[in-house]
Amino acid sequence: MCRHIFALKWIGNSNLIVTWMMIRSTCILQQQAPDHFINKFKYFSSFLLHYSVPPSSPIEETGEDSASHLLSLLSLPNWQKNPRLKTLIPSISPSHITSLFNDNPNLKPQTALSFFNILSQRSNFRPSVESFASLLTILIKNRFLNVAEKIRISMVKACETDDDARFVLGFLRKMNADDDEEFECKFKLSIRCYNTLLMCLSRFSMIDDMKYVFLEMLDDKIMPNIYTYNSMVNGYCKLGKVDAAGLYVTKIAQAGLSPDTHTYTSLILGHCRNKDVDSAHKVFDVMPKKGCCRNEVSYTNLIHGFCEESRIDEALKLFHQMGDDNCFPTVRTFTVLISALSKSGRTAEAWALYSKMSEKSCEPNAHTYTVLIDAMCKEKKLNDARKLLYVMEAKGVEGTVVTYNALIDGFCKEGKVESAFEMLKRMEKKRLKPNVRTYNGLIGGYCKGDNIHKAMALLDKMMKMKLSPTVITYNLLINGQCKHNHVDSAYRLIGLMKENGVAPDEWTYSSLIEALCKRGSVEEAHLLLKEKGIKANEVTYTTLINGYFQIGKADLSMGLFKEMLTNDFSPNSWTYNVLIHGLCKEDKIQEALMLIGKMIKIGFEVEITTYTIFIEHLLKSFDFFEAHKLFNQLGASGLKPDVCTYTSFILAYCTQGMIKEAEDMMNEMIQKGVKPDTATYTVFIDAYSHAGQINCGFDFLKRMMDAGCEPSQHTYAIILKHLLRKNYKSNTGIDNVIPVNTVWKIMEFDDAIELFSEMVKRGCELKVNTFDALTKGLCKERRLEESLKLVNHMLTNGISPNESIYTSLVNCSCYLKMFDKALSLVNNMVENGILVDLESYKLLICGLYEEGKHEKGEEVFCSLLDGYNSDEVVWTILLDGLLKRGLVKRYFELVGVMEEKGCHLNRYTYQMLVDQMGV
Repeated sequence: MCRHIFALKWIGNSNLIVTWMMIRSTCILQQQAPDHFINKFKYFSSFLLHYSVPPSSPIEETGEDSASHLLSLLSLPNWQKNPRLKTLIPSISPSHITSLFNDNPNLKPQTALSFFNILSQRSNFRPSVESFASLLTILIKNRFLNVAEKIRISMVKACETDDDARFVLGFLRKMNADDDEEFECKFKLSIRCYNTLLMCLSRFSMIDDMKYVFLEMLDDKIMPNIYTYNSMVNGYCKLGKVDAAGLYVTKIAQAGLSPDTHTYTSLILGHCRNKDVDSAHKVFDVMPKKGCCRNEVSYTNLIHGFCEESRIDEALKLFHQMGDDNCFPTVRTFTVLISALSKSGRTAEAWALYSKMSEKSCEPNAHTYTVLIDAMCKEKKLNDARKLLYVMEAKGVEGTVVTYNALIDGFCKEGKVESAFEMLKRMEKKRLKPNVRTYNGLIGGYCKGDNIHKAMALLDKMMKMKLSPTVITYNLLINGQCKHNHVDSAYRLIGLMKENGVAPDEWTYSSLIEALCKRGSVEEAHLLLKEKGIKANEVTYTTLINGYFQIGKADLSMGLFKEMLTNDFSPNSWTYNVLIHGLCKEDKIQEALMLIGKMIKIGFEVEITTYTIFIEHLLKSFDFFEAHKLFNQLGASGLKPDVCTYTSFILAYCTQGMIKEAEDMMNEMIQKGVKPDTATYTVFIDAYSHAGQINCGFDFLKRMMDAGCEPSQHTYAIILKHLLRKNYKSNTGIDNVIPVNTVWKIMEFDDAIELFSEMVKRGCELKVNTFDALTKGLCKERRLEESLKLVNHMLTNGISPNESIYTSLVNCSCYLKMFDKALSLVNNMVENGILVDLESYKLLICGLYEEGKHEKGEEVFCSLLDGYNSDEVVWTILLDGLLKRGLVKRYFELVGVMEEKGCHLNRYTYQMLVDQMGV
């Protein structure tokens, strides 16, 4: 019977869904499961019910009713001088005023107006449109019409959002209506009120409402004036609807009026919004002929139009002509030009204009500074950008959310997330609320720095702040999960974004496809593209083509390339380089050369990467003559060899024992301004050490570090390989070649000490990265004892372990089932403010449960619930950890723990929990 309940559909009733799940699951468990399963599932079901039913709104306990309190105060004689008023004023909000006036329509109009004016004089009090409306009701009821006219004009001007404008429009219509007997606040709209309302609606681009208000005005037998028509023209022109605006220009003449400067200035704006700056220029030229003076706005609109079309020199020419019309550049004029110059890379001219502002007594505003700060951030001049922020604030110009977002984004893109969070704190101290873009910048910074769990925690914070993540937010997180090869979590994030009403785009899946291809699951990636009906793009195709080449299926790669052309996708240079590299790898040189011919034929300039691919192929067979021949052709083609080109030659020379030739090539690359990279230096270290000149190898390590080039784990493995070989030969007399992949298996702590000693002898600073590289290598081979000796040695040298070292140690301890040690290390991480990787927590918690240490496992789980994204905790610890290991009972227990702790989970995650149980 229980099975038939499955026929129930998801129809949007959460109570029905949860009840169905509870009934059906309980029936199944009663038939198949022991008692403890049933008890735990009841706990789990209550957890689902708790979160599936929308919570009722809590009743706020505010103590004494504010409106009654204020009314009693205003009823007193000389209430303006009452000391209680001074105490109450700071806590009075616009909503309090609205409640007071709405609940007490018989309040004396003089009292209401006086109280409203006292509050409005406060710098931090901004009356809402609702509070204006409640005051108007009292004033009009008592026929205080002169002051009511001023108040309703102020109400219209107070609109800050389109919702405000809609409220005001509805209120004024009721006020103006003849047939609404229930509405007592009757006061016909004046021409001034109509015009102010039209300007307000124009500000929010509410063009349809403007049209109806204009018709209502005519119905009221109110004759439109030039201000009315100009508001209509401006409203349409802001949206680029110049033809519709032209109809109202015609009406101006029909009414016996003449278009003025504002009319023509709006038309200039309209043409510019239509990307028709030449028509805008014609309107600009005709203005003097029509007897209309151009003003600063006329110039600025046209200058902005030229800038938007990247015709900056024409915009600058206009800027210098402003004086001919006795016009002076405004802060907006300067800012528009500074922005355009900065975006086009003409930063020196932008700064020259900025300097000119003070000469013209035109002070930069927040927008001006923001444009310059953003430009400096894009040029990676982050410290200068931060200094400019301090300069603007010292001048009394407060930065906006956009200003801080530019800095946060700049710091995050350079991996300086801590500096970005300093900006966030400063921003919040200024009472500026972070927006979605703020969090996207921070999430991007964490993902770039391989801190995906911190990025996921920010997603939680966004939701708590009622900020809706965008497709960009999710794409950043999906890309971050894919970088860590957490493909399952990436899939789940796609489900999460769909549940939250965000549609994945082509870039959402491109990260996932790339991750699948990197781990060799190219068929799965290709199938995903077909099954999901994903719209492929050049990036997706190229990723799959590269993936098939990597797994040796060149025919499928070429098939995809043909499909790409058939579907009218234009391959880019990356696509061609992937194909050429793949064909060279398959030794299909003629086909690769044909592709180069095709590239040139369709207008692609052959890049240095393409030539380097061919050079590498020639050098693999040590064909130095042909390789040099191709290398020498680069100059004639106007191309400069890059670090990969030079390193290909250096590797080939070193492999053949031709170290002098390799040195000559390195000297040439440095003379040409090409900096050697980690691979270049490591090749030399290996070559010299292999030739028995290990001291020269260490000298190259010194050169490498002095050049600011960080040695990699492979670099250290190469050095240790040769140290082990040297020591073995001195002990046994046998020169034994040691494969680099065995170094971490056979090295001892003393070998590491010898490495450090040789480094220090040559002035190489021992850094945390050195210890990190060695610890990772040893821990990968489960050699915890030697790793811990290394950590003790680094502590002795005053170097603290980083997150990477701790993670290697924790994971190694768990693999060796040394859970007490792992727990101790985790506690050290927490004490040092280091966020433990969820994968490490998964190993530790699952290990503790498997060892029968249930209380300790639950204790560790409870400790991690703060600071991580709850959905990710479920995915990693519960689903990928406990359930996959068959620890179902413990899984139920921890679901219950999350319920007790009030963890918020997405609906999509709930469904996953149910699905995983086969319910």
